[in-house]
Amino acid sequence: MIGTRSLVHAYPHAPPIHMPDVTVSQGGTLLLRGPSGSGKSTWLALAAGLLTPSAGEIVVAGQSVGALAGGARDTWRARHMGFLPQKLHLSDALSVNDNLALVYFAAGLPLDRAAIARALETLQVGAFATRRPSQLSGGQAQRVALARAVLLRPRVILADEPTASLDDDAGAMALGLLKESAARLDATLVIATHDARVWQSLPQAQVLSLVRSTTEPAA
Repeated sequence: MIGTRSLVHAYPHAPPIHMPDVTVSQGGTLLLRGPSGSGKSTWLALAAGLLTPSAGEIVVAGQSVGALAGGARDTWRARHMGFLPQKLHLSDALSVNDNLALVYFAAGLPLDRAAIARALETLQVGAFATRRPSQLSGGQAQRVALARAVLLRPRVILADEPTASLDDDAGAMALGLLKESAARLDATLVIATHDARVWQSLPQAQVLSLVRSTTEPAA
């Protein structure tokens, strides 16, 4: 689940961003809507503990994120949060297998090669385990990034503009994989998007609309 109360974030030299309160049940879906620069990525970063609220509170999977500090927050994020960023951040210095292995290092857990193989097979990219990310198509790389996001069976999955650079067929496939992964794990799914195709595909989802500030840094 996710709940926010009086959530505010202030960037330096910019007016604070006041975000509407929202509560999403475990296994529910939330769409963050708004134009580019309206704060959708900022909201995701607050939920993931990558940013700290200036005021208010955000509770994710029963944990007040702002109450965690330093390494404890990083470990909590790695163990309970799956994050699919718009830029996939797969290291081309490592194989697909070893990109997923980094998840265990971040969470302070023993490496489980069998679990990595299962995650890749579930998303139909097991055949590419020894390749480098540069040897994958865009769709294959996104599947690998999603396998990484769900590897530790997170309680929450965050996705930042997952269809922004995809055509209709690839976008529908990406959304299908996200929905299937969240349903399989009973995870709360949050998608930040300005893509009308996403809204149409998830008509029952809760919606949180964010409004762009003319002086807010793009996020």
